[in-house]
Amino acid sequence: MVRTKDPAVRTLLIERAAHMLRTREPITLRSLVAGTGVSTMAVYTYFGNMDGMWKALRQEGFTRLAARFTTVTTSTDPVRDLTAMVAAYLRNALDHPDLYRVMFDANFELEDLKAADATLEHLVQAAERGRKAGRFRAGTDPLELAIQSWAVVHGLASLVANGPLPRETLAHGVPLLTALFVSVGDDPGRCRLSVENGWKQPSPPAG
Repeated sequence: MVRTKDPAVRTLLIERAAHMLRTREPITLRSLVAGTGVSTMAVYTYFGNMDGMWKALRQEGFTRLAARFTTVTTSTDPVRDLTAMVAAYLRNALDHPDLYRVMFDANFELEDLKAADATLEHLVQAAERGRKAGRFRAGTDPLELAIQSWAVVHGLASLVANGPLPRETLAHGVPLLTALFVSVGDDPGRCRLSVENGWKQPSPPAG
């Protein structure tokens, strides 16, 4: 009789790998399962092999990002909402710096590329709402603006989450995003208020 896989064991191993990354412990098949109460066979059962585990770990970063995006509420201000999405991305990176680093490790494929790509769609939809509302010029490409917004926050996250700069550096997000959104047509004063409001939106604790 084939035993049913226990999702809790899979999660346990992913969390263990993430912890080892954070504490800079060498990750091998044996060290991964040490102290977990499961055998090395569990890695093969749930991931196929160690490469499969790394793929799952990378996917987990995007899964948590997608979950964080769903917590951002929609308001009548699309620029505030786009900024809030960007801020949610940043907070997710700071909450899970170990997973964040693995998310962009192209040495391993993703388990579900479409699901990872879908995270960007949250920003694209917010940018599209901004264009429809007249905050951004009619010719603005929502995808391009979403990518540019992602690039701004990715730079800040990389410098602070796993880099040399202090958290005070995050304050640069407001002027950087304001400059970006003004460059595609938003009113400077109105834009600054929207960005400031979106940037400070509270985010729920990481799951």
